[in-house]
Amino acid sequence: MKITKKVIALGLAALTMSVGFAGCGEDGASNSNSPAEGKVYNIGICQLVQHDALDAATKGFRETLEEKLGKDNVKFDEQNAQGDSATCTTICNSFITSKYDLILGNGTAALQAAYTGTQDIPILGTSITHYGTALDIADWKGYTEANVSGTSDLAPLEDQAKMLNELFPDVKNVGIVYCSAEANSKYQADTITPFFEDAGYTVKSYTFADSNDVAAVTQAACDESDVLYIPTDNTAASNAGIIDNIAQPAKKPIITGEEGLCKGCGVATLSISYYELGQQTGEMAYDILVNGADVSKMEIKFAPNVTKKYDAERCKALGVQIPEGYEAISAE
Repeated sequence: MKITKKVIALGLAALTMSVGFAGCGEDGASNSNSPAEGKVYNIGICQLVQHDALDAATKGFRETLEEKLGKDNVKFDEQNAQGDSATCTTICNSFITSKYDLILGNGTAALQAAYTGTQDIPILGTSITHYGTALDIADWKGYTEANVSGTSDLAPLEDQAKMLNELFPDVKNVGIVYCSAEANSKYQADTITPFFEDAGYTVKSYTFADSNDVAAVTQAACDESDVLYIPTDNTAASNAGIIDNIAQPAKKPIITGEEGLCKGCGVATLSISYYELGQQTGEMAYDILVNGADVSKMEIKFAPNVTKKYDAERCKALGVQIPEGYEAISAE
């Protein structure tokens, strides 16, 4: 039988149509809401430093993706920079070289390292206070227009100032203690200062460059202040024991920006759940990986809940009376 070119062309066309429909559902639309069969997603996690808040965010992120993708369909390369920004760069560059599907930057320096290293791999941040400040975006719109999005750990600063005033209405001097190397800590200090001043307090900031200065700076703050405020600050959180060993003997109570730091050295906090924040970031990662969401247009998300919490043992030691409406921080 003589086979013409026309017959061959028709056969190829039919085969092409058959393959095309094989990838579709009954209505001819592809199922884009499920992970591709057999696909394993490789995700790099760079965590700036180990402490309760960042640990909880990483855990929430990881467990959410394992639940949504299946444990066999996602692999995590989780590395901790031990508080060193140069190590963040090394870690993130290894993720980029390995061409991972997504990078999580947990902590400002980790996010900055990933952002500097690649414009192609989608990046999510978590435990970041203000993305415009962290990424030096002057015209902040709520999203980056780059390969970055994520979640913010910013609790309402005006409400934190009101909490300090509720607990210590009669004191005069508030000392704000934070790490000058953390841009988002400075942002919080600058933002909350007017709220303290409007309440009638005299406010002074005390900054340390790194962990080597924490003790001396904390001592100076205690000598000159009636009560201290420490925002969400990774260096402070990782040195909370040092701060507590100075502030408690000096009988100086501390209001903190988050629960983990409060547990380490504070009396009270208006805090988010970092585990919930990590879960929210995991949901965003799923949307990018599976549904093809455009990370550059994803608005930064915030923790859904804030809670007034206190450290019962430290409050008792310092004679701080906690009114109703506060939740005791678990000792575990």
